[in-house]
Amino acid sequence: MQNQTLWLKSPAAIFTGNALNAGNGLVIKGNKIVELVPSGMKPKIHVDSYIDCSNQVVTPGLINTHHHFYQTLTRAVPGALNKPLFPWLKYLYQIWKNLDEEMIYTATQLAGLELMLSGATCIADHHYVFPKGLEQAIDIQVEAINSLGCRATLTRGSMSLGKSKGGLPPDSVIQDEDTILQDSQRLISKYHDNSDDGFIQIALAPCSPFSVSTTLMQDTAQLAKENNVMLHTHLAETEDENNFCMQQYGMRPLDYLEHCDWLGNKTWLAHGIHFNQDEIKRLGQANVGIAHCPSSNMLLASGICPTVELESAGCNIGLAVDGSASNDCSNMMQEVRQSLLQQRLRYGAEVITAKRVLGYATTGSAAVLQRPTIGMFDIGMQADLAIFSLDELRFSGVGSPLDGLITCGASHVDKLMVGGNWQIENTEHCALLSKQIMDKHQYLAKKLQSQNFVL
Repeated sequence: MQNQTLWLKSPAAIFTGNALNAGNGLVIKGNKIVELVPSGMKPKIHVDSYIDCSNQVVTPGLINTHHHFYQTLTRAVPGALNKPLFPWLKYLYQIWKNLDEEMIYTATQLAGLELMLSGATCIADHHYVFPKGLEQAIDIQVEAINSLGCRATLTRGSMSLGKSKGGLPPDSVIQDEDTILQDSQRLISKYHDNSDDGFIQIALAPCSPFSVSTTLMQDTAQLAKENNVMLHTHLAETEDENNFCMQQYGMRPLDYLEHCDWLGNKTWLAHGIHFNQDEIKRLGQANVGIAHCPSSNMLLASGICPTVELESAGCNIGLAVDGSASNDCSNMMQEVRQSLLQQRLRYGAEVITAKRVLGYATTGSAAVLQRPTIGMFDIGMQADLAIFSLDELRFSGVGSPLDGLITCGASHVDKLMVGGNWQIENTEHCALLSKQIMDKHQYLAKKLQSQNFVL
């Protein structure tokens, strides 16, 4: 439809992510939005075709800011259940050390498709496990993402401190620092597309302060600066992490981050729970982004992200499902609802509204990943959008369709458009069969989990 104009007409509700009036829908041409149609009005430009959205809610495509796609292969593993973060990690590393190329491709495809079916048009992943034979993991992920037709920020993760040097992971999944840095540069040069309509972007992402050396943290920051790419890591997820940093480095995680020259507006952090007020102020002053992961934080009993304080201080807040092994789900719209419920426990119903948390998943996430042409509806923005049907029992009787989309528990899209192209129609991907991917993924998950390991 590159030369055609399409009108998404008369939606039951539309969330623009800004104060603009698009009550009677959007007009799309090629890969961009060319007109917002106010309530009671018709398009000013010629329209070639239209879709009646009168029983549907239209939103910008949701944007997931943190994930571990490979973890879809280890959901609800018995030996990892009912454990806090560190024991949970130690158990699962013994399984993850056996990952292979086929597993990474299929896990990426399945996780990406699951996210898309729940409304995501742009997804981020943090891959940092590189056992022997899996050195090309990010290349494999790029191939899998391209088969889905969505946008992605793929991070070149890393771990250089194995168990023998006081780290958590087994030595078999870590890499030496020269290898990590050389491969990081290779991936940036080969895949990173920073254009307005770029689909694949690369960021650099040491796993956490307790899995890499100070030298690697500092060298990664320098490499990112030289290439103008973003930095990502886990930080302040648990009190155990704070204690580890104090014991290992004599400083709290944020002080350590600043020591490594990471405190800047090209950095976004996963979780960001256990900050004190001074640290929140410093994060805001540096315009650091936060990937808010409510389901994972609840499942591992890690805590509640102080989103309102962080946002007030100057941080961008994005939403994330986190790894499937710490969430057991990759559903972005479900994560929006989880954020609404969790954050109301901390801030109350008047402060945490459906629009606010939907904003985390769209405009906030776009700001976190520094993708200025997605995440909201305006003329000239990329045509990335999700259409949710209200034709389900759960929505019967809804008075406010937009609020009901979240509080009544929407779980899947009817249609999904990325860059002006329909990737999902009638709840099915236009090019891939979910059942085929799932059957292969299930086989590989059983294969991975059945391999013997020693703790």
